[in-house]
Amino acid sequence: MLDKLQLIEDRYLELENLISDPTAMQNMELWQKNSKAHSKLSGIVMKFREYKEVQQGLADTRELLKESDPELREMAASEFDDLKARNEVLAEELRILLLPKDPNDEKNVIVEIRGGAGGDEAALFAGDLFRMYSRYAENQGWRTELLDSSPTGLGGFKEVVFLIEGDGVYSKLKFESGVHRVQRVPATEASGRIHTSTVTVAVLAEAEDVDVQINPNDLRIDTYCASGAGGQHINKTESAVRITHLPSGIVVQCQDQKSQLKNREKAMKVLAARLLEAAQESAHAEEAEARKNQVGTGDRSERIRTYNFPQGRVTDHRIGLTLHKLDFILNGDLDELTQALVTAAQSERLKQVE
Repeated sequence: MLDKLQLIEDRYLELENLISDPTAMQNMELWQKNSKAHSKLSGIVMKFREYKEVQQGLADTRELLKESDPELREMAASEFDDLKARNEVLAEELRILLLPKDPNDEKNVIVEIRGGAGGDEAALFAGDLFRMYSRYAENQGWRTELLDSSPTGLGGFKEVVFLIEGDGVYSKLKFESGVHRVQRVPATEASGRIHTSTVTVAVLAEAEDVDVQINPNDLRIDTYCASGAGGQHINKTESAVRITHLPSGIVVQCQDQKSQLKNREKAMKVLAARLLEAAQESAHAEEAEARKNQVGTGDRSERIRTYNFPQGRVTDHRIGLTLHKLDFILNGDLDELTQALVTAAQSERLKQVE
C-alpha cells in the first residue's frame, strides 16, 4: 500500500510542477487537464502526508518511552496511544481511498419513481419520495429538472422522472434504486387500518455522448397531445414525445414541456441513460454474484427500505439500519442514510480485496 501511495504523491508533485510552470498556460487544454488530475489526487495525498507525520510521531515517542524519567515516559505513553489510534484510522481511510473508483460516481443522475402496489396510496407516496429527493438535492446545492410526470388527481404521481445535476450526485444516490415500502393509514381509510404500498425507484447515471452512441435509424418517434391529471388535454398541439429504441425495446416519453423539441431532447437524455445502464449491466453480468453485497444489487425488484408512519421510523433492510426520524428524512435529511450505505459498500469491497 505504501509503495502505491508514494507513487501517487510523486505524480501529484509532478503535476504540481507542470501546472505552475509559467509556460504551461500556453496550452490551456493541457493545463486544465493537468489541474483537474492534480485536484483529484489532492485528497489522498494530504491524507498520506498526515499518515507519514503520525508514523514519524510514533517513532519519536518510541524513543521517549526508553527514557529513564518516569514522568516523561508517562507522557510519551499517553501520546503513543493517541497516535496509534489515529494511525489505525488513517490506514483504514487510505485503504478506502485506494479502492477503484466507480466510473459513474461523478455523474449526474436521472431518477425514475413509479407507484407500485397500492393504487392511489402508492402514487401519493411516489410524490412524497419525489419531494424528499428534491429537498435533499436542494440541501446539497444540486439542481433538479423535471423530465416527465404522470400526476394523479389526488396530488401523487403514477410516474415521475427528473434529472439531478451536481458534484458527485451518483456516488450519493446510487443505492436508492429498488423497492421502497410505505406503511401508513391512508387519508381515505375510515377504519384507521394501516395499508402497505410500494414504490419503485431507479437511479440512472446520466449518459454522455462518449458513453452511448444511438443510431437515429434505430428510433421510432411518435408525438401526441400532452395530458394532465385525470387525462384531460392540457394543450391541443402534439408536443408530447414518445421514443422507442427498436433494438432494445426501451420506450421513453416526455410531455412536461410545451415545446416538442424540448420534450424530445429530454426523452433522449432518459433513453441514453437507460441504454448506458443496460450496457453496464451486461458488461458486469459475469461478476454479478461478486458484486452483490450488503447494500444489494440495485435491482428495482429488490425491497430496500420501509417507511413506517405509525412508528415514525425508516428501516434500510440491506444494512439493518433503523432511524426514528421519518419526518426529517422525508424532508430531505438523507445524509445519515446515504453515508451509512456508502460505508457499508466500502467495507464490503475492502473484504473482497484483502
